[in-house]
Amino acid sequence: MAELATIARPYADALFNAAQADLNTASVWVDEIAAIASDAALQQFAANPKTTADQVFEVITGIIKTPLTDHAKNFLRAVIENDRLVALPEIASQFRALKNAKSGSSDAVVYSAFPVEGAALADVSALLEKRFGRKLNVSVEHAPELIGGIRVVVGDEVLDASVKARLEQMKVALTA
Repeated sequence: MAELATIARPYADALFNAAQADLNTASVWVDEIAAIASDAALQQFAANPKTTADQVFEVITGIIKTPLTDHAKNFLRAVIENDRLVALPEIASQFRALKNAKSGSSDAVVYSAFPVEGAALADVSALLEKRFGRKLNVSVEHAPELIGGIRVVVGDEVLDASVKARLEQMKVALTA
């Protein structure tokens, strides 16, 4: 949604500039706040005209597990008071993109039919970094519908080495 991206950009830029001293810590609490803010019940609570900004702030700070610095609390208050809670996931996404651009890395999501952990994840990560030619922040998501293999998404690039994709290719070849 372009509108949310436009709304989120100044917040992400301001947060990125303010958090230069410790981008990794800021990234942790921004992602956690974004996950909390994406909850439909919380958004409904915040949209209620009888709910105050302080009440929304207290709910979020009561849920979050990561201790918030004064800068984090001020940022959260500014977002809530300006009715931008719905934009927090996009703010977190744009902040992560700015952080990755500074460090020369990218986020990669590996979808796998089976759990990938430890040494296997390290091997997959090394192969993907070589394949994509840059440092990757790899996360794994379980996707049993793939049947086997993996599907990797890095930005707008997709590498699909799943059994499901190969079956789809065979289906197309047989029906053509």
